[in-house]
Formats: sequence, structure tokens, C-alpha cells
Amino acid sequence: MPTIKHEVYIHAPIEVCFNLARSVDVHMETTGRTQERAVDGVTSGLMERGGSVTWEAVHLGVRQRLTAKIIEMEKPYQFTDVMVKGAFRSFTHTHEFKESGTGTIMKDTFSYESPFGIFGKIADLLFLERYMRNFLAARALELKRIAEKM
Repeated sequence: MPTIKHEVYIHAPIEVCFNLARSVDVHMETTGRTQERAVDGVTSGLMERGGSVTWEAVHLGVRQRLTAKIIEMEKPYQFTDVMVKGAFRSFTHTHEFKESGTGTIMKDTFSYESPFGIFGKIADLLFLERYMRNFLAARALELKRIAEKM
């Protein structure tokens, strides 16, 4: 099961970073490249513990849907979402926030299991893990850009 970790320093208060990371509207803004849009569940505003959202997006040239649910939240320090339904066999994405100097360190930990057994593991090695790492890093940089403009 691959685990991707990504950290970024954001020159903004922890509450701002936390709220931007759990905003459905900001998620759609920061993932424009994949045309992500919320189509069911919480479709705008801030995600809360127990809330779920179904995303429709184009990844790797394929339009797909994925439903994620927030299973843990400790404001403004962390929240965890898990896939309820979608293309992965499973995933868990933990978002952590730590005050540092005059800003915040935002850390993503994304663990996933690909479908299709050995073929999924081959896909991980060939392209999927790199694709997900780049997707998470690009979104984090967009969150940083938005937070630091506020």
C-alpha cells in the first residue's frame, strides 16, 4: 500500500489553512486541471466530521466519481477523510496543520490501495504513485497561494 507524504510551509494562520483545506469550494478551485466538481453530499462550504462529498473529475483521461467521508477532525490541527466509493480499492488522507513561526506547516499523508491486484501494483510502479504525488503537491501549492494572498 503506497503512502505519499507532502509538507509545505504556508505564511498564514493555522485556522486559515485548516479552513481552506476543508473547503469544498476551494477544492474545486485548486483542482481545475482535473475539472473536479462536487456533485453530491456537501457541495459547498466547509466539510465537517461525518460529512461526505462525491467528486466528479477527469483523472488519467477518464471521467470518474469518488465519494469521500470525513471520519476524524480536531480543529484546527487535523482531519482525515477516507474513500467510501470510487476507483481505488481504498484510501485514507490525513491533513495535519502545525503552527510554525508566523505561519503553518501543512502536511498531507495519503495512503491508498489500487484495485486489480497485481495489475494495480504495476500501475503504481509505472505511473499512479507519481501521478498522485504530483496531484497532492500541486493542490498544496494552490492552497498556499490562496492562503498567502488573504
